[in-house]
Amino acid sequence: MTAPFGTKFAPLISVSHYADGHWSTAQLQPAESLPLHPASHVLHYSSSCFEGLKAYRGSTGEVHIYRLDMHIQRMQNSARLLHLPQPDTALLETLMLSVVSQQLDLVPAFPGSLYLRPTLIGIDEMIGSAGKASGSAILYVLASPVGDYFGGSEKTLRLLIDDQNMRTTPSFGEAKTGGNYAAALRFIAQAKAEHNCDQVLFCPNSNVQETGAANFFLINGNSLITKPLDGSILPGVTRDSLLTLARELGYTIEERDFTVDELLDSTADSECVLSGTAAVLTSVSELVHNDTTYQVGNGHVGPHTQKLRQALTDIQAGKNQNYSHWLRPVV
Repeated sequence: MTAPFGTKFAPLISVSHYADGHWSTAQLQPAESLPLHPASHVLHYSSSCFEGLKAYRGSTGEVHIYRLDMHIQRMQNSARLLHLPQPDTALLETLMLSVVSQQLDLVPAFPGSLYLRPTLIGIDEMIGSAGKASGSAILYVLASPVGDYFGGSEKTLRLLIDDQNMRTTPSFGEAKTGGNYAAALRFIAQAKAEHNCDQVLFCPNSNVQETGAANFFLINGNSLITKPLDGSILPGVTRDSLLTLARELGYTIEERDFTVDELLDSTADSECVLSGTAAVLTSVSELVHNDTTYQVGNGHVGPHTQKLRQALTDIQAGKNQNYSHWLRPVV
């Protein structure tokens, strides 16, 4: 039986410590418990951010990391928003490349991957000042051999439309921080318990945004419609990849606000898809709103989703040399 996504871990992590204004040299160490004082800043004030990216094994056996540079930029931005020490590009590259290169045998055959989770936490021992940033930190990269997050390319999802609540605050959605995910958990749990839904599509004031863990797209004919990056949603790397590929394939890109009514009015002849590093591209078969279920398209994975997913996975597998610059060789 395959282990659930993200529950099996590589034996080594890469680590760097920040203190007195400097980062330590990156080192590999066993993936064991981190020593944290009970007063550590992260445990009380959630001074933490992370990334999620993948190392793939190509068709000829080579191993590469998908869009490493973009993930590094996003993590640096998250650190800035959380007022954590910002690791430079060279350090982040070293940490991620080393944890993969020393465990190449754990990178499964495609479409499996070695999922990488760089994590940055504040560790100052202080509980008396919620308004002071942590001056010391730990940066580490955990690795996990994984398969498909939602169980395969033919899997479809059922989403609850929540037009009352927000996933996070309006200007902090672009940070990849645990607090944003924790804020959505109770709504997701409620959607599963009461409506048998897999996820929640947050649409505050009827403005379609994103789900608890992925960006959202409406594919209407030859148009891809998605909310613009305005700070309220995560600037997904897969989102950016999808938009780039769709333009090349002749689709019209509409990064704009759109309403729940517009979404529901178009479900019969459209496709809806979630995008993310873990999810890749996953189809939505049903939307639930005000206790009414709306079938999306024919209820199965649509042809546009299949076409776009294939284009994306061909690049990740190293089959499309036009996008080789998105792949960072490990060795």
